[in-house]
Amino acid sequence: MATLHINGMKCQHCQKAAQKTLEELGATQVVVDLEKGEASYEGSPDKEALRKALADKGFELAD
Repeated sequence: MATLHINGMKCQHCQKAAQKTLEELGATQVVVDLEKGEASYEGSPDKEALRKALADKGFELAD
């Protein structure tokens, strides 16, 4: 399982938006922890595509 650190998530709407974005890019078994600012997932979506898609939603990968 891979983990991303995501900055900018502040509410459950943000949490669901991040989850949906990851799933749309092919990630499976996505779990987004709002308090930790992390998303865990299975699969191997392209990291740059993830970065761009999350940025479009107002989030930033912290890596």
